[in-house]
Amino acid sequence: MSRSHSTRSVLVTGASSGIGLATAHRLLDSGWHVFAAARRLEAMEPLRLRGAEVLSLDLADEGSCRQLADVIGRHVGALDALVNNAGYGEAGPVETMPVERARAMFEVNVFGLIGLTQMLLPPMRERRRGRIINLSSIAGRFVTPGAGWYGASKHALEGISDALRLELHSFGVQVVIVEPGLILTGFASTSAASLQWQALHPVWGPMMRRVEMAWDQGFRQASTPEVVARTIVSALEVSRPKPRYRCGSQSEALVLQPFIPTRLWDALVRQRMIGQR
Repeated sequence: MSRSHSTRSVLVTGASSGIGLATAHRLLDSGWHVFAAARRLEAMEPLRLRGAEVLSLDLADEGSCRQLADVIGRHVGALDALVNNAGYGEAGPVETMPVERARAMFEVNVFGLIGLTQMLLPPMRERRRGRIINLSSIAGRFVTPGAGWYGASKHALEGISDALRLELHSFGVQVVIVEPGLILTGFASTSAASLQWQALHPVWGPMMRRVEMAWDQGFRQASTPEVVARTIVSALEVSRPKPRYRCGSQSEALVLQPFIPTRLWDALVRQRMIGQR
């Protein structure tokens, strides 16, 4: 596929659904040369028909990441932008979540994401220009019962993104964290199986059933993926992006939470999600 040298290039991971799909479409609307990557190639066919280059990617597989990086290197050399959107979550108490399942979340949400970034970064750094958008979550700033492991993976992503932003400043590569609130994506359905399984636990079942009810109620007011896509595109196209962007339903809690004493915050969360004061 031929392209103009003036066309900006961007890789969007997790582009088969939700935020990644909406972001890829919006970037195509804005004239970007889009590489769309995910495990499910068939789900990205609408993007391919619009001119995106559709590529296979499994973040948990280093070989898959290397193959993708090699393809992009041959096509464009250095990307203008990287949108690290791919990730997933499971629910469950810290005590009972099998460590191998928690580790799998970290493999995708942290190690796979940063591993791919390490492969794509050198040409951007050498050219002294580029922008990296890392998709975190409000769970990357505070956690709630039943989502500790997922929140921990997003806290880790926030920390590594802060370090990367500081390290790359003098090389002209900007790093931005986007923190969506409750968004109508596949997160709720992906975590539904683990929620239902944990709800049967003799000790933690009552709490997890309350957690599930609170999530169901919250997701009724969830924002659409397009809200996050607009934020991502704005962060890519503004001349001086902010280090962090929050967007979507309940993301305003990020403004309030730092000013609430921890004991009071804990009490409010317990009351809403566990039924305890």
